Amino acid sequence: MREFVITETPPPRLAAALLSRFPTLSAGSLHKYLRENKIKVDGKRLPLSARLARGSSVRVYLPDALLDAPEGLPFLAARPELRIVYEDGAVLAVDKPAGLPVEEETGRAADTLIHRAMLYLYRKGEFAPRQGFTPCLCHRLDTGTSGLVLVAKTPQAHQRLLGLIRLRSIEKKYLCVTYGHPVPNAATLRAYLYKDARQGRVYVRGTPGPGAKEIVTGYQTLAVSGRLALLEVMLVTGRTHQIRAHLASIGCPVLGDGKYGCNTVNRELRLKYQALCAYSLRFPALPPDDPCAALSEKTLHAAEPWYAGQVRDGTLR
Repeated sequence: MREFVITETPPPRLAAALLSRFPTLSAGSLHKYLRENKIKVDGKRLPLSARLARGSSVRVYLPDALLDAPEGLPFLAARPELRIVYEDGAVLAVDKPAGLPVEEETGRAADTLIHRAMLYLYRKGEFAPRQGFTPCLCHRLDTGTSGLVLVAKTPQAHQRLLGLIRLRSIEKKYLCVTYGHPVPNAATLRAYLYKDARQGRVYVRGTPGPGAKEIVTGYQTLAVSGRLALLEVMLVTGRTHQIRAHLASIGCPVLGDGKYGCNTVNRELRLKYQALCAYSLRFPALPPDDPCAALSEKTLHAAEPWYAGQVRDGTLR
């Protein structure tokens, strides 16, 4: 038997409270266990849709083996929250919140974007661990960056999306706020990026050299507020920290960026993560028999980040 007390504000519904604490359960199994009187709230049986009160005691009369995540399946310990922007039989497009890693990092917990996606598909019955294809990322975002991430549900979709990304056939646009106004208001920046793996950062130079990779970053200024500017950024090449480092190299670092930005201003404005969002993905025309045909000529958008509106109306400056 397991027991927990509701402390959240606002209090959740019974189903949500159970699924968040016991990810091995599914919505279907909850109905079964409720009928069998194995779920009680303050000693009573309530419907799964019931809104619980703070301080309510929930008891689940099930063996530990049904409630604990099996060893080797860390995705079962992920949180169930997932902002789905698009889904078909082959692809899942998710709006990642800032602060959530896309995959496991050394010393980090199992709550990652890919684990949340795996948990979602597992509960839908579309993913069976250790059987067939495991859903996987098609590209990555920095932990502090929010926005769209593509997850492949089939091996064919995975290979196809990797190919489209490699050929730069998917148009990627970002929204960001910079400390400083770029001059001119719109431009395409070209430079060379040098990676320092020991320091975990990159450097931008105007000339090529050993180990350098060309970077191309387009931008357009959408709004200005005091010291800040809201930019739409077109990511032509996709290198490590490209947008952050490239904009910093022209004197307009991304607001909230602790690695390439101005920490004095970041602290003043209380930015926890960089004001950078992978805002849209536009797909090319694809043939009818393509593994990702349903995405042909579609444009997907993440939710507009809070800082975009605050720069437009002058609240953030």
